[in-house]
Amino acid sequence: MSKIRIATVWLDGCSGCHMSFLDMDERLLAVADRIDLVYSPLVDAKEFPENVDLTIVEGAVSSEDDLHKIKLVRSRTKLLMALGDCAVTSNVPGMRNYFKRDELLRRAYVENASANQGIPNEVIPPLLPKSKPVHEHVKVDIFVPGCPPHAEIIFSAVAALLEGRMPELEPRARFG
Repeated sequence: MSKIRIATVWLDGCSGCHMSFLDMDERLLAVADRIDLVYSPLVDAKEFPENVDLTIVEGAVSSEDDLHKIKLVRSRTKLLMALGDCAVTSNVPGMRNYFKRDELLRRAYVENASANQGIPNEVIPPLLPKSKPVHEHVKVDIFVPGCPPHAEIIFSAVAALLEGRMPELEPRARFG
């Protein structure tokens, strides 16, 4: 039996969903023989590969880099899972949506800076006007809410997919 090609992606978020993924602890060993982790912040792959069976994406789409990445990911992925409230609703990154982008940047890089005051034009990816959940930019196949989702919920979703069926997360998965 061939291994399922899995990738994980981190957009604008705190990495809590990846930490929850790792909190599956010994259950990771139960799936390790059945998957090939082809891209992740947890491995050293530099470019998102072709023909990924499942990509688990954490975080909201907040920058031009996030938007480019999620479109590339979607084009190379069979099933896309939005993991956590930031990916599902834009959650905490979306809190900036009440402010204009230029006001936000000025506040962060000029008013609150004690040195090197000025809005950066290098290194920091340009922000989109609004932070949005993943499904507002690309098709999402599976939604796993939670901040972060409990490791048991993540494991049950991944295990179902490895068995060739869609996960049934209701009523166990919830927002917050």
